[in-house]
Amino acid sequence: MQAYEALGSDVHHSPVPAPVSAPVHAPSRHSLRGLDGFNFFIANIQTGFGPFIAVYLTAQAWTQVDIGFVLTLSGFVALACQVPAGILVDAVTHKRTVAAIAAAAIAASALMLAAWPILPLVLSAEILHGVASCLMTPAIAAISLGLVAAHEIGERLGRNARYASAGNGIAAVLMGASGRLFSNRAVFVLTALLAVPALIALFHIRSREIDPVRARGGKPGTQPHQSPLHGIADNRGLLVFGAGMILFSLANTPMLPLVGAIMTMRSSQWATVLIAACIVVPQIFVAIFSPWVGRRSESWGRRPLLIVGFAALPIRGVLYALIASPYLLVVVQILDGISAAVLGVMVPLIVADITRGTGRYNAALGTVGAAAGVGAAVSTTLAGYVNDRLGSTVAFLGLAGVALVGVILMLLFMPETRPAER
Repeated sequence: MQAYEALGSDVHHSPVPAPVSAPVHAPSRHSLRGLDGFNFFIANIQTGFGPFIAVYLTAQAWTQVDIGFVLTLSGFVALACQVPAGILVDAVTHKRTVAAIAAAAIAASALMLAAWPILPLVLSAEILHGVASCLMTPAIAAISLGLVAAHEIGERLGRNARYASAGNGIAAVLMGASGRLFSNRAVFVLTALLAVPALIALFHIRSREIDPVRARGGKPGTQPHQSPLHGIADNRGLLVFGAGMILFSLANTPMLPLVGAIMTMRSSQWATVLIAACIVVPQIFVAIFSPWVGRRSESWGRRPLLIVGFAALPIRGVLYALIASPYLLVVVQILDGISAAVLGVMVPLIVADITRGTGRYNAALGTVGAAAGVGAAVSTTLAGYVNDRLGSTVAFLGLAGVALVGVILMLLFMPETRPAER
């Protein structure tokens, strides 16, 4: 970690005594199980805000223009909130409280959607959900960082990804069934109800075991610089990683929608089932392999695994361009699972490495999240334009080319971030 010692030197002693990090003790089984459960149920809740919203609003006679307007505006609000949310989580001592408020806000937004699907209420609900989600991601990462020792954080983040992936898969089935058996509105009522077990799991995490200094990536007896973004904009490792995430999101985000369109054209009768399989296959892979990725990151280092996660994307794009069978396209989604399993662990882990000792962990995590969001925001329109003008083969090859640039960037400029001390 010598490459980042200069950043750590910016941290100075405050005239007011800073929070003192307690000696690292193994967290109780009670707290670890609580964190597992919270990741599981929060993923349950978030699933309701995926494609179910479009289905629900379409059933309420909304036009696709209005649906697109609401989703686009809420997406931009969420993008703008990424960095401020990270700064706030860094500043707040009680990370568990932030997570509880965010979970309650997500439940409230679901009830708003279910109550009265008119434009002002739906727009408010989507914006509330976007802001709450921006708080939730760094809050979970901070709780994890504050619970376990530095050399255990890789495996912990892998467990987080496992339970979140399992939650996504199970929630998709439950919400699909409730929408089919009752109504599309029932999906959002169920989403709100799932906040109850999520909060119960959260409060099983013992607050006294979450070290507030480690949770923001700080050192004992220090406080971050008065500027919450100081040391982020000029951090080479973070800038390279953020640029890589822009390229990855730019290439990755449009792939599944394009695949869905192809499946609908080639096998309309089975398109819904095949698309569902394309979603479930990577989730299964993530649930199985994420903890393994976390463990291997401590012995192999971060960089080899990161490159594998990035390299799976251009291969996936080329295969999508070459394969005609919609059934084989489902098999190719295993590569999506590889990328998701790796990046689900590596993104918070590498940011923790880079910002260790600075007290700016969540601000940096929000910055990387915003970078990925920028790539995702522009990618679908660009890929759709190329697909309409030049065809799906050219679109997939173009996305694969963008992804390959990301791989080259990681190979040439991304340093190994795993701490040397063990």
